[in-house]
Amino acid sequence: MVSLQGAAPRAALRAVADALRQAGCPDADYDAGVLYTLAVGRDPRLDTDPLAAAPAARLAGLTRRRAGREPLQYIAGQWDFLDFTLKVGPGVLCPRPDTEVVCETAVELLRGMQLPAPRVLDLCAGTGCLGLGVKRFMPGARVTCVEKSPEAFAYLKENAAAALANRRLTVEAVLADAMAYAAALPADSVDLVVSNPPYLTAAEMGALQPETAREPAMALDGGSDGLDFYRALAGSCRHCVRPGGWLVFEIGWQQQQAVEAIGAAAGWRNLAARRDYGGNPRAVWMQR
Repeated sequence: MVSLQGAAPRAALRAVADALRQAGCPDADYDAGVLYTLAVGRDPRLDTDPLAAAPAARLAGLTRRRAGREPLQYIAGQWDFLDFTLKVGPGVLCPRPDTEVVCETAVELLRGMQLPAPRVLDLCAGTGCLGLGVKRFMPGARVTCVEKSPEAFAYLKENAAAALANRRLTVEAVLADAMAYAAALPADSVDLVVSNPPYLTAAEMGALQPETAREPAMALDGGSDGLDFYRALAGSCRHCVRPGGWLVFEIGWQQQQAVEAIGAAAGWRNLAARRDYGGNPRAVWMQR
């Protein structure tokens, strides 16, 4: 990549995008804009000043990282989910727009229950995006986010305390195995469980995009057929969810029928699914 010092903003943006395209980054133009804002502190669409030495060096460094296929979310150190921002970095799954549909589904089910203070679990919580999303739109909910990985838990703990601090809302963060935690709860003590469990198959794990390969395998690997966690959670959560309560899963785009079959075999009823904004099945819910 040519030197960026002294370059006009639009020229610098083109140079960064070209470098990212050559490296195979799929959304080079978008990524270039984000990197420019991170490095320079200004929106490139509104900037007119040629790049000074220090921001030019920062932008070149960020471009090298992204060209090495480091996830853009990790480079930024934070990422938006719904209308709040989460801390994110190596060791935790990056929040994705598709997951917002899962959160919206959980909120709609809770609103239908018309409870003043529903008890909610977010299992395999990662950044805590699902549990925090529920809390954002259901402030009276008592939300516990459970994560097994110590690396991911560091982000969860920070997000639990800070992501909704401007609304004076927090959730409880617990470092524990999701299945063991659910199994140890008293019977009929939870109104809704929401989870984005690992769901990639062994074949998919062997063909990851370079960015996804940088994310923790623990958060991705769902076993040979991608369904290990659905089987475990459908069983371990059934006793703690009260009659009439709900279990809501994020699923892979080809998993709707298999996850619904697992739920039905475990005794759940009223199973249904919702598509994401790309038209793929993304959320499956089932009732105790």
